[in-house]
Amino acid sequence: MRTETPQPIRLSEYRPPAFLVDEVHLTFELEPSATRVKARLAVRRNGDHKDPLKFNGERLKPVSVAVDGRELAEAEHTIDAEFLTIPDVPDAFTLETEVEIDPKNNKALEGLYMSGGRFCTQCESEGFRKITFWPDRPDVLSRFTVRIEADKAFHRLLANGNLMESGALDGGRHYAVWNDPFPKPCYLFALVAGELDVLEDKLVTMSGRTVDLRIYVDPGMAPRAAYAMDALKRSMKWDEETYGREYDLDLFMIVAVRDFNFGAMENKGLNVFNSSLLLADPATATDLDYERIEAVVAHEYFHNWTGNRITCRDWFQLCLKEGLTVFREQGFCADMRGHAVARIKAVKVLRMRQFSEDQGPLAHAVRPSSYMKIENFYTATIYEKGSEVIGMLKTLIGAEAFRKGMDLYFERWDGHATTVEAFIQCFAEASGKDLTDFFAWYEQAGTPRVSMTGRYDEDRQALELTFTQANPPTTGQETKRPLPIPVTVGLLDPEGRTLAFERDGQAVDETVIVLDGDETTVTLTGVDAPPVVSALRGFSAPVVLKSDAPAKDRYLQLSADPDLFNRWEAGQELAADLILSRAGGRPNEVGEERYADAVGRALVDQASDPAFKALLLALPAETDLALLRSPVDPAAIHDAREKLRERLALHLNGELRHLHTGLQDLGEFSPDAAGAGRRALRNAALDLMAANPRHETADIAFGHYQAAANMTDAIGGLNALMLIGGSLYEEALDDFFDRWKDEPLVIDKWFALQARDPGEEALGRILALTAHPAFDAQNPNRLRALVSTFANFNPSRFHDPSGAGYRFLADQIIAVDRFNPMTAARLVDPLGGWKRLKPELGALMKAELERIVAVEGLSRNVYELATRALA
Repeated sequence: MRTETPQPIRLSEYRPPAFLVDEVHLTFELEPSATRVKARLAVRRNGDHKDPLKFNGERLKPVSVAVDGRELAEAEHTIDAEFLTIPDVPDAFTLETEVEIDPKNNKALEGLYMSGGRFCTQCESEGFRKITFWPDRPDVLSRFTVRIEADKAFHRLLANGNLMESGALDGGRHYAVWNDPFPKPCYLFALVAGELDVLEDKLVTMSGRTVDLRIYVDPGMAPRAAYAMDALKRSMKWDEETYGREYDLDLFMIVAVRDFNFGAMENKGLNVFNSSLLLADPATATDLDYERIEAVVAHEYFHNWTGNRITCRDWFQLCLKEGLTVFREQGFCADMRGHAVARIKAVKVLRMRQFSEDQGPLAHAVRPSSYMKIENFYTATIYEKGSEVIGMLKTLIGAEAFRKGMDLYFERWDGHATTVEAFIQCFAEASGKDLTDFFAWYEQAGTPRVSMTGRYDEDRQALELTFTQANPPTTGQETKRPLPIPVTVGLLDPEGRTLAFERDGQAVDETVIVLDGDETTVTLTGVDAPPVVSALRGFSAPVVLKSDAPAKDRYLQLSADPDLFNRWEAGQELAADLILSRAGGRPNEVGEERYADAVGRALVDQASDPAFKALLLALPAETDLALLRSPVDPAAIHDAREKLRERLALHLNGELRHLHTGLQDLGEFSPDAAGAGRRALRNAALDLMAANPRHETADIAFGHYQAAANMTDAIGGLNALMLIGGSLYEEALDDFFDRWKDEPLVIDKWFALQARDPGEEALGRILALTAHPAFDAQNPNRLRALVSTFANFNPSRFHDPSGAGYRFLADQIIAVDRFNPMTAARLVDPLGGWKRLKPELGALMKAELERIVAVEGLSRNVYELATRALA
């Protein structure tokens, strides 16, 4: 905990490790409150220096320290709250240490801790130092052999790699020895011990090897791991087919745990998952749960090559493994669920999480230059924007050169810890292109603003397009250099048909224009009709694009653009303009009716996928709309958005009812994209119907809830009732809790739904829920379900004019920080936007940040983010 002002760690100060550890043998004598950890390390000096040995170690009770078999006296070493230091050591030696740790009372959930009566670990990024003394940094790669001893009540004894031996011990105990033949950094170490059921399967790799697959879960839960197993097998095959990457061990294991700070962890050969991202059946999981399980299982598996076999030299390179793996994950999901729908969903997440990050004081580069606690940089910028940067790289050099670059990267850096520079160099060599300017995407924070103007010359049949870019200042980066921005462009004629054109003498119907300076002008010829420009197709760059095109062009795109992302984008832009105009006191009722007509026509388009129509029906989120105005008045945006929802609900009443009735799923549940799309459209129709003030809407929503044959529809009905309010909502809430009170993951949904309630009494309800017997702030899932959902997804109540929403969040951050700083820090972000709010709200939010910073003993995690938010 903080006793003095923390100092930042800087990329410019990186130095190679003074000592390397080639081999390590660990012995765990597991006891809930007094586990003994014995470590035997083969250590060697790295380079020509005489520095003392200084290994990390926190919250450890030292028992002994020995060098080359000789126990050191107290005068020969020092141990403080953070380090073991031995001033005089040979160039190569064996270090043996023994420590005692207390997993049962480890509520920070880092290192070795207990969850649901089982031992488990979480070591990324700096948890291993809470297990034993170690150079806790990712560029120290070691081969691990691990012996686990425990009472036989802890039936399964699991660690990384391959099982070498196991057997019985005296006193009702047993043991297992695991060996991982691949060198890895300590953050990839994993251990799990406890009573677990297992779902088993096999997969034959492309070279003909058979790999055993095992998913370990709570007793009785194995059937709920079936979809995760299916997703694992599909992701393994996809990685072979798409990137030529084959799994390298004989065994791949996943374990589900109840208490976990992250979503999942890619530990080599032994992934540890938050149970919410592994367990699913139709009765207890929504389609969104299935979708997330598929994505996260793939993501963690893909890390085997992009993160494990090739890892980060230092934590500043975090995007090297996370951004790249998100890119691979998104490619997999697009192939599984449809490219257009997957792309729209990915961009929605990017804008909601990363664009808001870029507009606030917590903005940082994809590869940051400094940090106090690296846990604070597991952000949307690292993950989602990091993925977008790689997508642009592929667009700029082409798919063939991109694959060659990936192959070169795997060949050159397998078994090493490396950097973003080394990664980009592989693509420069593979493509023959100079990518020096492209590297600015990794070094500059902020979201570029791109403006597009067009001038059509009918006589010459030529279209002149001019693009300009602006890169707004962010904290610590007042001036920016231009970025290479790929803008994919197509043209439509006045009837909405694809319009061919020529560029550089070649006939095309789509082209990539690279804006690589402050301004770029391109002339397209052979344009034989006045065009509608469809720019930034597929969201080809993570920018904000503004155009001088009239609204009628966006209506044409909404009805006919063959690029489905831009068709959806046109609808979002039209809706945003109408909502923000009303929020600013300039309602456009004629425009709102025209928009409702256009949405109605899109709904009856038989060629459109139901999942795509569901996305079309959803108006821009209030948080996204807030990014388009400054200062922000959250209440005005909420009221204006509700007005447009009501107009749509009334105007489209017949179409919505027809969809709701006609899409009822009477057959067997399937979590595939087609089934999920139909349910998504039906529930989106009900969600919009909830804005209809007619009294029978509540009865329809209640009937929907009562008739639900799966969790997706149950939550859909409950959500509609929440938006309507009233006695039927309360009755359904009580029924839901009584039905599912013994299912923790389902009760998380019950808490999260109430946290989104926009009703005037919602904050009082949320405060009362913190005292509910089922609420446990020490469980990250439950805390996030209530507190994080409220702060991030209920803007009308979070931004209550009294400041009570800000005060509630600050109270939770302060309380949680006492036992779980990592989770507490992840709650700070919603308080970072105080400068963009209207002054009276901004002052209240700022006061809560100041209150947090003034707390005695505040963790470094929370201190860093709260002080940056105030900067």
